[in-house]
Amino acid sequence: MPPQPHRPDLLAWRVFRGSDVVRSGLLTRHQLRSSAWIRVRHDVYADARLDRDHALACRAAALQLPSDALIAGPSSAYLHGIEHAADFTDDVHVLARRPAGLRSQHRLRVHSTLSTVPAPGPDQPGQLHTVPALGPRQPGQLHTAPALGPRQPGQLRTVPAAGPHQPGQGPRQPGQGPLEPSRPLRGADAPLITADAPLTFATDAPLRTGPTDAAWETAVWLDPIRAVGIVDALLGRGLTTPAALAEIGDRNAERPGGRRARWVFGLADPRAGSPAESALRVRLVLAGLPRPLAQHPVRLLSGLVLHPDLSWPEFRVAVEYDGQWHADPDQLHRDRRRLNQLVTAGWLVLHVTSRRLHHEFSAVIREVHAALASRGWRR
Repeated sequence: MPPQPHRPDLLAWRVFRGSDVVRSGLLTRHQLRSSAWIRVRHDVYADARLDRDHALACRAAALQLPSDALIAGPSSAYLHGIEHAADFTDDVHVLARRPAGLRSQHRLRVHSTLSTVPAPGPDQPGQLHTVPALGPRQPGQLHTAPALGPRQPGQLRTVPAAGPHQPGQGPRQPGQGPLEPSRPLRGADAPLITADAPLTFATDAPLRTGPTDAAWETAVWLDPIRAVGIVDALLGRGLTTPAALAEIGDRNAERPGGRRARWVFGLADPRAGSPAESALRVRLVLAGLPRPLAQHPVRLLSGLVLHPDLSWPEFRVAVEYDGQWHADPDQLHRDRRRLNQLVTAGWLVLHVTSRRLHHEFSAVIREVHAALASRGWRR
């Protein structure tokens, strides 16, 4: 049985600076490169058991940001629960003051186009929770870190570093005292703290912009197809409202990207069933076709109410997106029976698969155009 990698309890499920834990003696440089940890950013590591999602990327980035910087745009939307807004390898979007000197870098996109970023006030989320560093350890003495209180959203947590290693204590063990390097440390090995400085851990919930601000930022910063899908989800989950989007759009109308944001908001629809359906809807509109309704209720003569993915009720034309879930035979059976009822009621129903959406979309446009034209639509 292979040996278990060394994982101190203090670092379990944590995101931390590698140079901090090496300097404090919790880990050696060799142990930091073991399978117990993953390197998320330069000098930022995490417990390898953590999910490799965008939340982890945001937590890692937050360790290297000024105290008043905010996770923003699609990254903020992800932290508000919109899981398709970003993934582990996507850039973390950050809003910071222009004079802060923060610059975009690998997997970090820095913006300073919105209103001034407010600095957190006293005892507000986003501040450091600092515990005084412990004094020198005497032979035979164990240091016990004081318990930390409950962590608030956006708060960084720190625990004290171990004190200097005393002569006569025997070989230094991981976690016993600061590393005494035999050579100068450079690059990722360079220490960021002194021997008595506290250890800082990334918070579970980094400080971020609100859902409505995240919608505005996303609409300005991302391509419209992806942006509309995120705004659809924010609306659909009740995290923002059309009125709130209209208000922030009017308030920022003269700012760079203001017209673009309001245009994206105009395309948004909280009834969208999935990001792919949002993308399909927007691409049809951008192709010059009339805007379809998402999940519009269609009442049949039998009294049954159906909700096609996209539809033009005045022309009795519907488009269904066949996603991966259609591989489920039972679901496919129910779906086809439902659509057959639409056809029986006089509707034209077209199907778009993921492959056609991404690789054959010009043919999709021609088919939808022909269906609408056959029912009386004229450009």
